[in-house]
Amino acid sequence: QVQLVESGGGLVQLGGSLRLSCVASGTIFRIDAMGWYRQAPGQQRELVAHITSGGTTNYADSVKGRFTISGDNAKNTVYLQMNSLKPEDTAVYYCNAAVRPIGTIYSGNYWGRGTQVTVSS
Repeated sequence: QVQLVESGGGLVQLGGSLRLSCVASGTIFRIDAMGWYRQAPGQQRELVAHITSGGTTNYADSVKGRFTISGDNAKNTVYLQMNSLKPEDTAVYYCNAAVRPIGTIYSGNYWGRGTQVTVSS
């Protein structure tokens, strides 16, 4: 099995910063990519940022220039540095990973339980 555990969420004021972390553990053969999604109340879950094992990144237009995704392949960890936070960034942030477990030939899509980020004005 594969588990993803997020940390680093919390309450921050307008313009503040937070750093989210997500660690993948379990019977992992290979991680192909990791990313962050978010879901605000009454809204659909949306991609925030994504990084491949080779380091290629992709961002939602709404966070470009403010958020930075990075990864540590040796630690099976992905980070999301969030700067210049706005109230519209308030959401539950979920970690996502494309993981090939040991003993399988296909990668699966795994999710963490989420961490709340609240930005007050």
